[in-house]
Amino acid sequence: MKEINIDVAVIGSGIAGLEASLDVADAGYKVALIEKSPSIGGRMISLSKVFPTLDCASCITTPKMAAVSHHPFINMMTYTEVREIKKNDDGFDLYAIKKPRYINEGECISCKKCEEVCPVYIEDDFEHELSPKKAISIPFTNAVPQLPVLDMNKCIRCGACARICPKDCIDYLQKAEEIHIKAHSVIISTGYDITPMNAKKEYNAISIPNVISPLQMERLLAPHGPYGKVIRPSDGKIPESIAYVQCAGSRDKSIGVPYCSRVCCMYAIKQAMLLSGSLPLADITIYYMDIRAFGKGYEEFYSEARAMGINFVKAKVARITADEKGSPVLRIEHQEEASKPKEIKHDLVVLSQGMIPAVRDFLGLDLEINEYGFVSSRDKTLNPSQTNIDGVFVCGVARGPKDIPDTIADAGSAAVSAVNYIKSIKGKSL
Repeated sequence: MKEINIDVAVIGSGIAGLEASLDVADAGYKVALIEKSPSIGGRMISLSKVFPTLDCASCITTPKMAAVSHHPFINMMTYTEVREIKKNDDGFDLYAIKKPRYINEGECISCKKCEEVCPVYIEDDFEHELSPKKAISIPFTNAVPQLPVLDMNKCIRCGACARICPKDCIDYLQKAEEIHIKAHSVIISTGYDITPMNAKKEYNAISIPNVISPLQMERLLAPHGPYGKVIRPSDGKIPESIAYVQCAGSRDKSIGVPYCSRVCCMYAIKQAMLLSGSLPLADITIYYMDIRAFGKGYEEFYSEARAMGINFVKAKVARITADEKGSPVLRIEHQEEASKPKEIKHDLVVLSQGMIPAVRDFLGLDLEINEYGFVSSRDKTLNPSQTNIDGVFVCGVARGPKDIPDTIADAGSAAVSAVNYIKSIKGKSL
């Protein structure tokens, strides 16, 4: 078993994990950044732009990814899952498994020749199944590290990739590697998932292809997205009418998510504004219960969207069905006027899904979790990143729904807390 000794183990490499790792490493402490996916970057690297500035999401995330990969004090551990965490007198023991990529990472030169000759196409999870990829491929264009992964479950063992590889680094027999990480402190930055598409049965999102998730719309809007333009998944038609259904995954006890996810209103408005620019003739409607524009510049952002001609309708969407051409039909109930429910057809519908914890089982750590599955803070006022376990800190959406600026600030708080904790225990041992 491989053994690594570091100061801080950061679990999760989204924008919170990247920021926390860089802050700790810049303070002169050794970091292990552990990411279960083949690339660092988390959810943010797949976004098109961020609100309310409409800055390029990749332009913010990619430099931090590069800084992490080149930092002398950061051990970047991708495609690695933590299986168990134990607290001991000196800190923490983390037991992890590095999953096989089926390539020799030290020899690969990222030439993509293996990807070019592979005859097998599979669903691309980075593009949220909107387009295919090869069974052996680099996860996405600006992935870090630029190393391919071979899906052995879909591989047909034709040997084409091994024959074309100029470095002879394809290894079909590669095994998982066990790793023991010793750390003084742990930062939990495991991020979020979005509520399932089928959480609200009345919306029939699984059976209607033109009802999509907000993350799928992010990829359609991204300049490096699957199609290079916004089209309907079912037939490739450019939509003339697009609707957003707010609170499709939040503020709903029937699906077990009674809380507000905070960002849904703003990402819907952001996407609507981007759609208005890319499809100037399209009608864009946002069906909402309340618009919660809580952050700096958010109310102005909302007002700007209204001035652009985006329709805001205060109504609850009760049901979604489809007509004979696959166009979604929304049954809406107005909240501001006494009228009978109406049925309105749109070419494309986006469900504004909410945030739920990506991880609920912390592998042996007896962390205090709130009723919604997020990690609780010991003191929300003085040190919100401190958990109920000394030496374990939490940041980002692992602690609760928040936007990107709050997530980055949260990560800085966790990093400072981890550094101060290490200083305190090392001072005691002297």
